[in-house]
Amino acid sequence: RDHKTSKQPPTMTKIQPFAILLLSILTPSHVLGLVPFIDGGKGMPKMYGGYFDEQIAKQATTAVAKALSAGKEKMEVQFPSVPNVEEAKFGTPLNLKFCKSLVARDLKIKGGYLPGSNISRNIIAYSNVYWAKRLAGAMKGGPLGGRPVGVLTAEQVNFDDIKNMGDLSRSGKIFQDKARKEGRGNEAIIAINPGGEEVWDRLVSAHGQPGAPVIVLNNAYSTSYDLGNKKGFEEVYYLKRISKGFVYRAFPGPWQALLEKPDGSTEVLKSYKSKPSLREASELVREESFKRYAALGNDRWMSGRM
Repeated sequence: RDHKTSKQPPTMTKIQPFAILLLSILTPSHVLGLVPFIDGGKGMPKMYGGYFDEQIAKQATTAVAKALSAGKEKMEVQFPSVPNVEEAKFGTPLNLKFCKSLVARDLKIKGGYLPGSNISRNIIAYSNVYWAKRLAGAMKGGPLGGRPVGVLTAEQVNFDDIKNMGDLSRSGKIFQDKARKEGRGNEAIIAINPGGEEVWDRLVSAHGQPGAPVIVLNNAYSTSYDLGNKKGFEEVYYLKRISKGFVYRAFPGPWQALLEKPDGSTEVLKSYKSKPSLREASELVREESFKRYAALGNDRWMSGRM
């Protein structure tokens, strides 16, 4: 046996299991490579249970923590901010359930979720603040970290409605003078839907701090008409619906093209070491869906998964 190990005090041996358990609760999950119920597990989250059982929140937070540990400063996090995001304007039962049971309660929206309220008219905007709040813990450096984290948005959010910002130390609107002036040294920034990629470098210049991380969160559209971005922001957590399936990536893992089956489950058709093109992934998934289910159909709109 190693000489140092043999001289380890007996009390240290006794407390090690407790210490490991305590660390698993208090430290960021990237430190210990924790079990799936802590980090959300590997592979694409379940649609749409992952919104309600915290799987998406855990996976995204873990991916951000791992990216920060790897030295990434400019990051993109992209996934549908609400279940059935395509129908958010008109509303579905899952939209309503998510916003009432999670978003409004977690943010402690003044007056709650009521018909005609700001949150009911802007469910995507307020949901994105909810997701920023969930990511803030990783951005500040974990439970023991002290980095300030600001959230800035280009969407219709009245921050006076929100009574629980969690680890978010300030809020503001992107590119406004007030938001620029309130920036602090070493502050991390989560920028919600800032616009096309051509403004992302200007975003960092306007609001970023030297050596501090910046996340572009849930940008509403792509001006490159492809997966992710072409501005050097690491796509640390990425989930995009394509025809008949999804594209998924969680840092530092591979990109995956997944087929969505008629029962709502998914299957990985191909993994990529580097980011594929949108066309490549879409064609693969669409053609496989047609080969398997042309006679039966494979349409989520008709299967009641809304």
